[in-house]
Amino acid sequence: MAEKIIVKAEKRESRGKNDSRRLRVQGKIPVIIYGGGGESISAAAPLKDLAAILRTDSGVNTLFSLDVEGVGVNDVIFQDRQIDSIRGRLVHADLRRIAKGEKMEMTVPIHLIGEAGGLSEEGAVLNQPLHEVKVLCEPWNTPDAIEIDVTELKAGESLHVSDLKVGEGIEILEDGETLVASIITVKEEPEAELEAGAEPEIVGEDKAEK
Repeated sequence: MAEKIIVKAEKRESRGKNDSRRLRVQGKIPVIIYGGGGESISAAAPLKDLAAILRTDSGVNTLFSLDVEGVGVNDVIFQDRQIDSIRGRLVHADLRRIAKGEKMEMTVPIHLIGEAGGLSEEGAVLNQPLHEVKVLCEPWNTPDAIEIDVTELKAGESLHVSDLKVGEGIEILEDGETLVASIITVKEEPEAELEAGAEPEIVGEDKAEK
């Protein structure tokens, strides 16, 4: 299990552009904590700590603790975030408080592993139309990715959502018949031969002039 991430924050009492500007100078951003059966809390958290969480493999799915001075520790997850369109920097975040035993809808990437046997056939291509899947689970039980082995996949065969394996307490919300991956064969069509005696049409030529 990954080490628990704890971010220190301070409670916000003031609002407005001047307050936001002051926070930016201090390397912090405004955040709002809500949900989980508790009251909403306005706080300010270090930008570098939140940005580091977003850069992890689990990204927005990362469950972490926000320790707000004078309030206490809240287990939270990113619900929404605002990015500066020019600088590409996080400027505000909505954090959802997670109550013990609460499940949430999460999005998890699908990783194909192994070398598909069907790729040895001429013109065979591995097709993956589905790259992520929605699941319902406790946030701290969210997998970084769902892996599926394609080693035994032959030309013309396919794998579906129903073939994905997940741990206990995780429910896949997608239709089981949804296609995840398949081996398709691409064949080149022979060029159509011109009819005997026929001349190729010259595009753009004035036929009357011809």
